[in-house]
Amino acid sequence: MKKERVLDAINHKRTDKIPHTIEFTKDILEILCRELGMTPDEIFDYADNHIEKINLNAGGIWIRDGFYQDEFGVVWDRTGHDKDIGIPAEVIFKKPDIDMYEFPQVQEELLRQEIEKTLSNGRDTFKICKISYNLYERAWSLRGMMNILMDMIENPEFTYALFEKIFEFNMKRIKIAMEYDIDGFYFGDDYGQQRGLIMGPTMWRKYIKPLLAKQYEEVKKKGKVVIQHSCGDNNLILEDFVEIGLDVYNTIQPEIYDLKKLKSQYGKDLAFWGAISTQRLLPYASPDEVKAKARETMSILGKDGGYIASPTHRMPQDIPVENFLALVDVFKNQ
Repeated sequence: MKKERVLDAINHKRTDKIPHTIEFTKDILEILCRELGMTPDEIFDYADNHIEKINLNAGGIWIRDGFYQDEFGVVWDRTGHDKDIGIPAEVIFKKPDIDMYEFPQVQEELLRQEIEKTLSNGRDTFKICKISYNLYERAWSLRGMMNILMDMIENPEFTYALFEKIFEFNMKRIKIAMEYDIDGFYFGDDYGQQRGLIMGPTMWRKYIKPLLAKQYEEVKKKGKVVIQHSCGDNNLILEDFVEIGLDVYNTIQPEIYDLKKLKSQYGKDLAFWGAISTQRLLPYASPDEVKAKARETMSILGKDGGYIASPTHRMPQDIPVENFLALVDVFKNQ
């Protein structure tokens, strides 16, 4: 029932209830487990989540306390406030030379184990594979954000080569995932900031869009749903997303988007996922205010289908337990 409800919503059909999902940072999950006396799996089920992600960013290791090395060899310092992602401890590409680095091999057996474990868990959920740091974020994690933005202008040959290598690695992971009966594929790559695109639309269309279109095509030819996560203001490239075949856009930050305008302009072409603010609403509002705003958001974006109700991001630790409970109450009792 949950799986069908999500698929119907994505296909812009009215559903008996608006499908929803809630994700958590490690810190808030620990708090919820302690305060509610539940395990992480019980929290997931209590939230009545409709969607499960299968993480294909597999193969990393902890090299010491607080420092995680991912499959590309990037070491993430998670000793600060952000214990889920962190910041790169050093730049791998210290100069724009594609030959100075040996790209990793896809750990196929590990990926297959992750996919098969989730597909066989018996939950009636919409199951999607996920790649974080898809193209741009992987490039800046290897080269440094300032460096890769400068490279887009000053070193186009290196920039093309770097994105192509990342693309080739990811396409191998996508093709493995497409062998399974998953429901869709989720691409995580942050292009926006609070106002406008980080690299601007011209550079995005030059380096990222062509590769993203090929990734979407690989998923779509298997009849699966394409989901794109990108934080921030992506207004300038929403038409591009539609053009290359995007089905679901995540995440919709209400600090950035006029929800009524967004639904009016793109509601026929895109389904939306998110829109309940983790920036201003959930940490600071009262439970009653959370309920009222969640219902308002669902009435706008959920009109005639096309919406998956959710916080804009994984819930951080500054959200009171009472507000989590209030949000779940709205989702469950529509």
